[in-house]
Amino acid sequence: MDTKIEAIYYPDLTNNCECPLFVVPVTAGFPSPAEDYIEGKLDLNKYLITHPAATFFVRVTGESMIDAGIHPGDILIVDRALEPADKNVVIAVINGEFMVKRIRMIKSKIFLMPENKNFKPLEIENEMTFEVWGVVTNVIHQL
Repeated sequence: MDTKIEAIYYPDLTNNCECPLFVVPVTAGFPSPAEDYIEGKLDLNKYLITHPAATFFVRVTGESMIDAGIHPGDILIVDRALEPADKNVVIAVINGEFMVKRIRMIKSKIFLMPENKNFKPLEIENEMTFEVWGVVTNVIHQL
């Protein structure tokens, strides 16, 4: 199945998402929660969202972006304030259908490229309705 958008969400910036930030390196395990090692608090909203008014989240389905680290059920953070550039992963709308692909601009042509060898690139042709809704900046998935 091609990688498509299952749902769209907007961030709730009214709540801080602050977690302790430890300064000791961690090789395998969790550092001692001793106060001496805490550098401060890390607000994930500030770390992951550059343009709050232009940011939204999407949950994806499909496997066409597996090799880019995007799996079914993942949540993508998308920034509409960023100008899409060659090789960005983007949320695109083709003929009314949302999808996640890597955009490639080759010799004045636009392609939406999958990141899975089992899927084919899609060349954007004149008769298609095409729009980039935003650039994917982060992917959130469970291990």
